[in-house]
Amino acid sequence: MILLALPTMTEEILATLLQYVDTAMVGHLGERATASVSVTTTIGWLVGSIAYSLGAAVLALVARAYGAQDRNKAARLANQALLLTIFSGIVLGAVSIALSPFIPGWMGAEEAVRKQASLYFLIISIPMIFRTSTAILGSAVRATQNTKTPMLITLASNILNMVLNYLLIYTAGLGVTGAAIATAVSYTVGGILMLMAFLHTGFLYPQQKGGRTLRGWGVSLLPDLPILQEVCVIALPILGTSVVNCAGYVVFAGMVSGMGTTIFAAHSIAVTAEQLFYIPGYGLRTATSALVGAALGEKNDRKLTLYCRIAVSLTLLMSCLSGVILFFAAVPLMRLFTPSAAVVELGSSMLKLVAFSEPFFGLMVVMEGIQYGMGSTRYPFLVESLSMWGVRILFTYLTVCVWHLGLREVWYCMIADNVCKALLLSLPAMCGKLHIQEQD
Repeated sequence: MILLALPTMTEEILATLLQYVDTAMVGHLGERATASVSVTTTIGWLVGSIAYSLGAAVLALVARAYGAQDRNKAARLANQALLLTIFSGIVLGAVSIALSPFIPGWMGAEEAVRKQASLYFLIISIPMIFRTSTAILGSAVRATQNTKTPMLITLASNILNMVLNYLLIYTAGLGVTGAAIATAVSYTVGGILMLMAFLHTGFLYPQQKGGRTLRGWGVSLLPDLPILQEVCVIALPILGTSVVNCAGYVVFAGMVSGMGTTIFAAHSIAVTAEQLFYIPGYGLRTATSALVGAALGEKNDRKLTLYCRIAVSLTLLMSCLSGVILFFAAVPLMRLFTPSAAVVELGSSMLKLVAFSEPFFGLMVVMEGIQYGMGSTRYPFLVESLSMWGVRILFTYLTVCVWHLGLREVWYCMIADNVCKALLLSLPAMCGKLHIQEQD
């Protein structure tokens, strides 16, 4: 599990660094530039959640086929993954481009940053089909327990993004627009490389010497309704979870953005900085989902139980460590992203506060990964919906709109939401319900 998780952790770190680079380089252009990039972030999560949900379903099903060594099922899944990548990429890209002029206004952004924020979101939405390729096809590759190749692709994309950021933001003087172009190009290159890796994954597309796909196992974009139905049964609750959460994040960010540009900049940068410390949970979640799915395919209940126990233990251990590091690194992290002393002071105090909740967040993520790997996605949907709207949004509304308190109290609401989710998602394991016979 460690060997499988290390590349996914590294990939998560690299993906987070991609955001770090954009935020840090743009942050030095001023608070308005930071707000231009940050104000549409939550909508970007909402759009990306559709590809993520499809990818999570593909990972669970391909991992199960891999465990059972069912090559025919894997090939059918691979073709439908490719079809879903193209279809969702075209639809999501078109919708995002069409709505880009209106999104900053919906998010409550100040008039001064709306035009630049719209242009930023438009540019990064153009290569949407390559973004869906990275999410969906990358999940299929990881399901075959190959996590190294996606990691290397993410590394290449990040290096390209950093180079282009420097050239376009500073050398060419394009500012926020330059950051958007750099991100769009890196998305495109990453998506193409992931497609190539997907097509050359032997378990999905068996090949002869010389790299030619075996006859009868080639690429097909014809709909396979039974496979699509299996994907949808798993993906729809995940999509529902993502939509409910992202809609909550939109409302949450909108309430925070109404507290002023300085407060919103501190909040946005602190959220971005904290993401690096989520890596233990997210890295182990992908590896755990792949291994749990393979154990289901093998019908090996002992392996399933061991994978779950090891994943939870490792996640809690590393989350405790990352929480300690986050607490002491809070101020330097904020200074990395912005020269504003007021933003640094406010943001670092939020990071020190949330550092104590890192183990709960890690537990929430890994328990969700276990259940996704088993194809059990309805319960996480219920938990996420209840906690997001019944805890985070309700109490943030009371905090901001009724009691008129500050950012610290808003983050208390965010922490309470994560703790609630962690405890509720752990209930099936504590009740002894995570077994193969329960799924069958």
